Amino acid sequence: MNWRAISSLIGALLLATAVGMLLPLGWALSTGEGDALALALGALIAAGCGGPLRWRLRNPGELSARDAFVVATLGWIFVSAVSAIPFIVYGAIPSPVDAFFEMMSGYTTTGSTILNDIEVLPQGLLLWRSETHLIGGMGFVTLAVTVLPHGLGGLRLFRAESSPGQVVTRERFLPRNRDAIRTLWLIYLALNAAQVVLLMAGGMPLFDSLCHTFGTVSTSGYSPYNDSIGHYDSLWFDAVISLFMFLGGVTFLLFFSLWQRDWKTIHANTELRWYLSITGLLCGSVAVILWWNGTYPALKSVQYAVFQVLSLLTTTGFATADYELWPQSAQMLLVFSCFIGACAGSTTSGIKVVHYVLIIKFMVQEIRRQYFQPLSIVSIRLNGRRVDLGVVHLALAYFIVNIFMILSGGFVVTLAEDVDLVTALSSIVATLMNIGPGWGDIGPTENFSQFSDFTKLFLSGNMLVGRLEMFSTLVLFYPGFWRS
Repeated sequence: MNWRAISSLIGALLLATAVGMLLPLGWALSTGEGDALALALGALIAAGCGGPLRWRLRNPGELSARDAFVVATLGWIFVSAVSAIPFIVYGAIPSPVDAFFEMMSGYTTTGSTILNDIEVLPQGLLLWRSETHLIGGMGFVTLAVTVLPHGLGGLRLFRAESSPGQVVTRERFLPRNRDAIRTLWLIYLALNAAQVVLLMAGGMPLFDSLCHTFGTVSTSGYSPYNDSIGHYDSLWFDAVISLFMFLGGVTFLLFFSLWQRDWKTIHANTELRWYLSITGLLCGSVAVILWWNGTYPALKSVQYAVFQVLSLLTTTGFATADYELWPQSAQMLLVFSCFIGACAGSTTSGIKVVHYVLIIKFMVQEIRRQYFQPLSIVSIRLNGRRVDLGVVHLALAYFIVNIFMILSGGFVVTLAEDVDLVTALSSIVATLMNIGPGWGDIGPTENFSQFSDFTKLFLSGNMLVGRLEMFSTLVLFYPGFWRS
């Protein structure tokens, strides 16, 4: 284990955290609400810890695949802990566990909160809270790739933070140099800039536009208002945010292909076609149910259905209405949406569309082989190419691990807390899939403040496991991983 390289990379992440605090610090100074000192102190501590680690460890050596997994896990933990300092110092979130939970939720693009009244926080801290979404949406550890001297270590670090679905598609974005990662970040920032402009064009203030945009393209969900997007009750804002939630759920490989005018790759992408079909089917079904049951008029049914389905499907977690008051059939479709998670290689979490595509195709082929064509060879194609069975097995394993984590995690919560089964299971789904709100006592009008410190730390761990796509974190618990 190359601890010099690991320390150097974590130092780079802490320095990036300090730089990230400059935007909310400047905003706090302009508003004069009193949170500038807390943000300045947080930035100084982050720089003071990260600087020596980064600059004293010159030529730390190559980063191995095993080192990359450690960086991808410990990096998020250390960064979340340091990022919580401004909230603790200011007194907005005095409990270190609560502040850590809030920041881990921000960086992992979960959007779960322990805050009972979000609107009492000063704007500087609210902006920092939302900016963690912006940074974490692209995968915070990928920032470190831009400071790596060689491409191999950067590629390993990128893979450690990537979804198995990107391996499945065989169309990984290969960060062989700093320019490749910078291009990816430019695309991401361009989408954010476009949304800010559209929201402001509709009359949303700059501060609100920034906060909501940071939580949209990153598919995260923090809002500076207790009622989330429902605070505005605006068709224009709902439409703009729905569009960019959808775009946040598209694999960034396709945006990169669009950048290069590679139309063939976009047209051949199987996952994109399934993503469009699933989104249309779920949005249409929920809209019809809401209208048929008289919950809303026709136009409002479409507006609320499209927004809420996309919010949960892409693991964003914004809300415009209390969906727990909707008909049970509509809620069932929303629960189904929570288990999908849009496309691999996007800013979303969850099981991912491509895994379902492979599993469904594998099931169909196996049924055909077992009962109709026993001598046939199972052949599964994706993006016009044949997929190796080992890749299908990876998709099956990923699905099974997700289900096992939900069931075992729900059991832990029921042991630690006096909550009903819906709340317990929903808390795991909401954090493991990085969705944010759930059902029961953590529904769209509730939060996670009721839980004990143990449960909050446990759920924070679930957020990290979900954001790093299971295997990158769980591999650290495999004894053979630590053997030299």
